[in-house]
Amino acid sequence: MSQGVREFRSALSQFATGVAVITARGEAGVPIGMTMSSFNSVSLDPPLVLFSVDRRALSLPAMQAAEGYAVNILSRSQEALSNQFAKAATDKWSDVAHSLGHAEAPLLAGALAHFECAPYAQYDGGDHVIFVGRVVRFGARDDEEPLVFFRGKYQSLSRQGGSEPMWPLPIHY
Repeated sequence: MSQGVREFRSALSQFATGVAVITARGEAGVPIGMTMSSFNSVSLDPPLVLFSVDRRALSLPAMQAAEGYAVNILSRSQEALSNQFAKAATDKWSDVAHSLGHAEAPLLAGALAHFECAPYAQYDGGDHVIFVGRVVRFGARDDEEPLVFFRGKYQSLSRQGGSEPMWPLPIHY
């Protein structure tokens, strides 16, 4: 039985992820940004994170040439911002409050966390390019829920009823 892209994507949607907007300073200082859920930690020493960008993304060349970028982890109240940065060829920066971080990468106001990164490596990832960034600065707050994506939709987490996991064991990091 042959399984296709649609079935593969559906199976992947069973893994809940957070939502981030990756930002950078593009050509001529124009800010670029894109919504994604493909963000992971890689290493604590050195501090490395990764994200992947579709090869069809209009801002891929600018992201590949960027001197740095920021990973902005969105809060539950930033669903509209996630949608705004998910649309190609639009004015993504209209009414977006931000400050500038490492290499002038925009840091979105209200994000739960920021990871300011210097480029570390890029890898072929099939129809995506995998970016590994070395974290040079970061900040976080814990006063709001994260924006979560699961089964193709935004979802909410309940702060009630949670329990501490038995993992990650120190070896996982």
